[in-house]
Amino acid sequence: MTIRLYDTMAREKRAFEPADPSRVTMYVCGPTVYNRAHIGNARPAVVFDVLARLLRHRYGEDALVYARNVTDVDDKINAAAAAEGVDISVVTARYEKHYLDDMAALGVAPPDVAPRATAHIDEMIAMIARLIESGHAYAAEGHVLFHVPSDPDYGQLSRRTREAMQAGARVEIAPFKRDAADFVLWKPSPDDLPGWESPWGRGRPGWHIECSAMIEKHLGETIDIHAGGQDLIFPHHENEIAQSRCAHHGAPLARYWMHNGFVSMDTEKMSKSLGNVVTVADLLAAGHKGETLRLALLSAHYRQPLDWNDALLEQSKATLDYFYRLLRDSASDAELFDPLAGDDEINAEIHIGFELALSDDLNTPAAIAYLYDLGSSLAQTIESKKKCSPGQAQMYSAAVAHNRRDLVRAAELVGLLTSDPNRWFHGDGDDSAIGAAIAARNEARKARNFAEADRIRDELKAQGIELEDGPEGTSWRRA
Repeated sequence: MTIRLYDTMAREKRAFEPADPSRVTMYVCGPTVYNRAHIGNARPAVVFDVLARLLRHRYGEDALVYARNVTDVDDKINAAAAAEGVDISVVTARYEKHYLDDMAALGVAPPDVAPRATAHIDEMIAMIARLIESGHAYAAEGHVLFHVPSDPDYGQLSRRTREAMQAGARVEIAPFKRDAADFVLWKPSPDDLPGWESPWGRGRPGWHIECSAMIEKHLGETIDIHAGGQDLIFPHHENEIAQSRCAHHGAPLARYWMHNGFVSMDTEKMSKSLGNVVTVADLLAAGHKGETLRLALLSAHYRQPLDWNDALLEQSKATLDYFYRLLRDSASDAELFDPLAGDDEINAEIHIGFELALSDDLNTPAAIAYLYDLGSSLAQTIESKKKCSPGQAQMYSAAVAHNRRDLVRAAELVGLLTSDPNRWFHGDGDDSAIGAAIAARNEARKARNFAEADRIRDELKAQGIELEDGPEGTSWRRA
């Protein structure tokens, strides 16, 4: 089954063919660690976590080398550290930990490599020196700049005109630039800012050179996939391509370029600079589960815009409640009779329709729709078992366990349904008081004291506990 990915460079879907199937390389632009991550920052982490899962499923668990960088030297970091009166390492360590904790709450697995910019200054200096030597960069007044006209293929990714590039870069045209489009590889640092010694004086790297140097060190000159948000196409990725290509005698930086769409609030792009952000930490603190946020981020195709709102969260929670209710109702059959347990070949299978959806440029909306089909099959089998004769019980238990495994194994590929069903509904607290209240309500109902039974239900509801009465008794979940 061929994986097809939309390549921003080609402007079309292309069959994915890694240069070496035994070592698939992927680099995703990671966080600049000066503040808490908002939900828009989380979208590429979640989306490309799904891609990593798919690639490992297809090529083998150890075949993928997935790198996601950490930008830990930046003017915004400098400003945050200065405001606190601390070294930049204090700020970056704090917010890198917050980022990793937030992404873990969303079910994002750590990358294989997480290079930090400050640990690769020597590699950046060496690459800059090669660019100067080959005539693609020049030193001027303590700066080193990449000379854009030296690369005739500059602009292939964004396909912008020279005028649009200059406007999009949003930088002041310094008098020492040879061309208005030239961009900074190295800039001087005064004594009150972080800096490193270099052949061009004490300074710090420009943003774009970081990724090129770290990719070269950890993944090689040409990688299979380079990914990030659409806002990075220009100037960041365009500049990465130019400096890497020129440093490597024309070798392309990446064979496939992937970019996720923006997350918006009230149809306006979410951005810290605009102030219209909601952080992952705020959403978790408000009681939303990380898996709910993950499903919400995957509910639209990754290349399309996603409007973040309460209705999206409510729908995502309702969807997961439905699936977890099915898993809870089928748990005893899975424990007592799982016909697939111990059969690694069968356990590794993912339903063809589900995998086809993901293989079609990570079509997560179609994949989630297929999960509903698997859930429907499981629900029907559960109902059939309830109505079957005693002699058919074992057969239906096997069918329930089989359908349950189909659902769980498919969902695992997108990082969903990873919680224990009881914990999903009940949480991790002490449930003894809730159990006692339900028992008291049941006694009141038996005594036909419906006013007392309703009082207990309302009291539990006020605590966020929803009761569900069914033929097998009363179950509960946290709203």
